[in-house]
Amino acid sequence: MTAPIAPEIAPEIAPNIDPVCGMVPKVESPYRLIHEGREILFCGAGCKAKFERDPKHYANGPAQSAMQIGPKPAPQPMAAGTIWTCPMDPEVVLDHPGACPICGMATEPMIPSLDQGANPELVDMTRRLIIALGLTLPVFVLEMGGHVFGWHLLAAGTGAYVQALLASPVVLWAGAPFFQRGFASIRSGNLNMFTLISMGAGTAWAYSMVAACLPQIFPAEFHDAHGAVAIYFEAAAVITTLVLLGQVLELRARAATGGAIQALLALAPKTARRLRELAEEDVEIDAIEIGDHLRVRPGEKVPIDGLVIDGHSTLDESVITGESMPVTKIVGQHVIGGTLNQTGALVIKATAIGKDTMLARIIALVADAQRSRAPIQHLADRVAGWFVPIVIAIAAISFVFWLAIGPAPALTYGLIAAVSVLIIACPCALGLATPMSIMVGMGRGAQAGVLIRNAAALEQLEKVNILVVDKTGTLTMGKPALVGQTINAGFDGNEILRLAASLESRSEHPLALAMVQAARDHSLTLVEPQDFNSPTGKGVTGMVDGHALVVGQARFLAECGIDTANLAQAADVFAQDGITAIFVAIDGQAAGVFGIADPIKSTTPAAIAALKRLGIHIVMITGDNRLTAGAVARQLGIDDLLAEVLPQDKAAAIARFKAQGRIVAMAGDGVNDAPALAVADVGIAMGKGSDVAIESAGVILLGGDLNGIVRAITLSRATMGNIRQNLFFAFAYNAIGIPLAAGMLYPLTHDLLSPMIAAAAMAMSSISVIGNAMRLRLIRL
Repeated sequence: MTAPIAPEIAPEIAPNIDPVCGMVPKVESPYRLIHEGREILFCGAGCKAKFERDPKHYANGPAQSAMQIGPKPAPQPMAAGTIWTCPMDPEVVLDHPGACPICGMATEPMIPSLDQGANPELVDMTRRLIIALGLTLPVFVLEMGGHVFGWHLLAAGTGAYVQALLASPVVLWAGAPFFQRGFASIRSGNLNMFTLISMGAGTAWAYSMVAACLPQIFPAEFHDAHGAVAIYFEAAAVITTLVLLGQVLELRARAATGGAIQALLALAPKTARRLRELAEEDVEIDAIEIGDHLRVRPGEKVPIDGLVIDGHSTLDESVITGESMPVTKIVGQHVIGGTLNQTGALVIKATAIGKDTMLARIIALVADAQRSRAPIQHLADRVAGWFVPIVIAIAAISFVFWLAIGPAPALTYGLIAAVSVLIIACPCALGLATPMSIMVGMGRGAQAGVLIRNAAALEQLEKVNILVVDKTGTLTMGKPALVGQTINAGFDGNEILRLAASLESRSEHPLALAMVQAARDHSLTLVEPQDFNSPTGKGVTGMVDGHALVVGQARFLAECGIDTANLAQAADVFAQDGITAIFVAIDGQAAGVFGIADPIKSTTPAAIAALKRLGIHIVMITGDNRLTAGAVARQLGIDDLLAEVLPQDKAAAIARFKAQGRIVAMAGDGVNDAPALAVADVGIAMGKGSDVAIESAGVILLGGDLNGIVRAITLSRATMGNIRQNLFFAFAYNAIGIPLAAGMLYPLTHDLLSPMIAAAAMAMSSISVIGNAMRLRLIRL
């Protein structure tokens, strides 16, 4: 699909946008013509024909009247160049907000902005739901109270008028968007759930209005002892209210999908310190140009991708690369926008701006992945594609049949048969089949510390056969810690650690912090060092309790004239396991070597073993070096390893697995994992991970424990099985009830199925679906 045009050129007819419907035609579209010297593409023959009949009408771009159904949502304050799409029909791409030309649903921006306003459709649907609920409850009590509890609060005629007065606003006003979209689906030929909803609720309401206002046209057998005909205002109102509730929940979930993009956008600072010949100035990020010199002070974020031209510092790049160890940057090395400068001051030269920065590329990857949709979201629509025409055909045939050969009054018999068919085929159970199971299943998962973000993730999780896991923060703790030590004869391990940690307490390096934390864990008392010195990238020296200390790598100690040969073997063992070796010398003698690494979580080995028993193939993917990653993989028994992988390459690796026909789950916790989490069939984020990873994932493990994946898979399998059972119940009732409603048993009973029984059957199907879904509360995870 070609890229949509920018809004500023929308008033003109552009060759890559259909001027009739506003959609973006395929490049190879055969529907095209030349207008005023410009070639125009159309998405279909109908749009081309409309344009040819009245080109002036469409000369200023897509006609809003052709697409807009109902009140136009309030515009959101979006940036220029924003592209809009339909959540139900993602192939629709518009350069302006409005209604989807296929289904009538309000479009939403492909990439949200940090300052966008509230979703006007969510605000509108929430208002409709609140009012509908307030009016539906008394209607339900008036009607069902009499049937179930024998309550007759009002006389029959009065009660019917009161129900009509209360239910009509619910159906005609609160449910107006569903009728509008149902009409749009019929007009476009794309029958969907809105078609079913509008037919079911509309038929129940229309029939009830006739029964309440003109009861005399019904045969005597349809009148009760008071002369009233059964009405179904409560069915129409309840259906409308339940569907509104589903829409509000869906809209809230859709709004949350933009959270990942917004969290990514929030990483980049809004201003930068630009250097000029005579002064420095704070400027907006958008004002930076390639080649500008920028100062980055300690504690500030790097504003944009660049090259260090002065200074040296340690940067925390974990939010982008996933590397838990901060990286020392010196002149000539590249820095990434959004990373955090920890210690020294830097001057950098901007080398990439706008969409070319690494952070911008990650944002684009996440946005592209989020626009893909799971099959389960369209299941009801696909079913409706053949179910609705069949129901309508059966109702029409029933009406004609009874009108032609039915007993007097034939018209009434025909009407009752048609109405009974439509009522018994009301899509309430079908509409509840999936969301009820999903709501209960997600609630059960939350109790077990597994948050399922959407139905698509729940569906795909059942089919997962390969799990890709990040190392840092997922398999490991995500920060360095002391994991081992070797002490030379004649020295005390705790005393060496106390002295070294006292010296390192003056350093801000993460390895130093690991030493300090280890000393505190051993309840060792630290003292203030003297003559502290920290040569860049080498180690530290100083005096502690009258002892001269040197702490750092073997090369640094060698430069200081200290022999570390008797500790070399221990250091080699650490290196083979991907552990950083830190030597400590006291008064010119090598005293010991400490191993510092990002330790594996205590729960990880058992979780990996459990996943293997489930038949899940596990692949570890990380931006860390191959030596360290390989050591972790060997320790956990993970056979497949992808190391030194950049963020964009992680997403590409996931895409390759998917291209092989695998159903891929990705577990990660960092910003660098966000694109891969979004590309994967199921993204799984650790609850203690970054906000961006959590927003990008479909499954969140609150405890950060991989055993939660086992629970999530169990939950998915149970929930999807429950959904299939619900769909079976819904269609089984229709398969049995529709022929009965059409009059199949009339030769035996000499009577038609009463709409009251049809409504009861409809209610029973809904009760069966709800009751079956509630069983999910009892499953053991």
